[in-house]
Amino acid sequence: MDEQEDQTEQERAAELAREAHLTMDLCLRIGEMLLSSGAGAADVTATMRSVADHFGLRAAEVDVTFTALSMSFQRSPDDVPVLMMRHVQQRDIDYEDLTAVDHLVRDVLTDQADLYLARSRMATIVSLGHAFPRWAVTIAWAVMAAAVGVFLGGGVVVSAVAAVAAALIDRVQMALARRRLPFFYLQVAGGAIATLIAAAVAASPIDVDPSLVVTANIIMLLAGIGLMGAVQDALTGFYLTSSARLIEAMMATAGIIAGVALGISVANGVGLELGTLVPGQLGREYSDLPTILVGAAVSAAAFSVASYAPRRAVLPIAVITALAALIGQLVSLNGFGRVAAAGASAFFIGLVAYAAAGRVRVPPLVVAVPAIVPFLPGLSIYRGLTWLADGGYLISQGILALMTAISVAIALASGVILGEYVAQPLKREARRLESRLSGPRLVGPYRAMTRAERKALRKVRDGLSGR
Repeated sequence: MDEQEDQTEQERAAELAREAHLTMDLCLRIGEMLLSSGAGAADVTATMRSVADHFGLRAAEVDVTFTALSMSFQRSPDDVPVLMMRHVQQRDIDYEDLTAVDHLVRDVLTDQADLYLARSRMATIVSLGHAFPRWAVTIAWAVMAAAVGVFLGGGVVVSAVAAVAAALIDRVQMALARRRLPFFYLQVAGGAIATLIAAAVAASPIDVDPSLVVTANIIMLLAGIGLMGAVQDALTGFYLTSSARLIEAMMATAGIIAGVALGISVANGVGLELGTLVPGQLGREYSDLPTILVGAAVSAAAFSVASYAPRRAVLPIAVITALAALIGQLVSLNGFGRVAAAGASAFFIGLVAYAAAGRVRVPPLVVAVPAIVPFLPGLSIYRGLTWLADGGYLISQGILALMTAISVAIALASGVILGEYVAQPLKREARRLESRLSGPRLVGPYRAMTRAERKALRKVRDGLSGR
């Protein structure tokens, strides 16, 4: 009898170890998908802990860095701790997969999916394609560049040229990415293509400002470098991940500057007179309010399509972005600076993103990030680094532009997070969960089940099992 009991205990221990291993693997795969799609480290940590806690790993420890995820669990002081790690290999923003994973996590936490069903659904999410074909993404980038040209006041010609350049940049970058070139070289290629196309058009009879063409494509190249995620990680205490994301953003911007310089050299070498490019030049029609609102709305919607956001979220993103741009313009007209205007716009986006995301069944991150794109200080970063590279009397202007960019980025990230904090209806149990998990969050569960809800759910499970 003792031998049978020992064998039963060993089998039970082996089954518990197997389930713990499968749970940790599922949590790491969920975290990898969230982190690679631009979610903040606090959101990733909170979501992984929620899933692990739900499946019984209540003492699991989660560590998130920029390129790696680790998770450890020790069931009792007498057991050997288990450590699992997973490296983040791919960093393409994919809001379709992000939304699917978010829905999976909600189903897990409401007991609509057990461990094995969750693992099966996770494998399906990773292996399936997208609702949008790849050529639609190229068109979306072209539309975004054209909208940015309108936003900058460049007119129809600038928008058309910028759209053609954006489509070519996207196809070239996709070909280079398939050959596993680092992202820096993809940015170099993008900057060079934008400059060469601007030079070719400037040498033709077409009347166009090449600086505006290059600026429109630069904003397109800077849209997805994760500057807001870096500031969000800094605000939530993940300084190592924040520093890594900031370095990535600076390297991406440096790649664009190197590409523009390469394009200028090639243009001069083949006899194309490009003239002097003004970093971040704006058109004469920039102060036109309807132009700003339409350009901001279309560019945000196009970026959401290029990031594979669900179709149902595209229109709300455009409307929210237009209203946020209007608020920013009103704040500016009342004598406040650019930082205050960016903060007000971001606060509005964070405030309404929670409600809008709930109605279209997507994480607030899918709404907030595209809506923030027209306000990102990528142009200021480009100006600052360009002026610092030129040296001389422009160094002081470069430092000032970089400080402005940092201030705007902090205002945007803090404004969105503050808006989410005000918007999310936190009950007592949810407040306790948020205090442990660095809330509020842009991805993952927003509230914990109450005691009454857990009791009712337990009764349903007991009834189904015939107890």
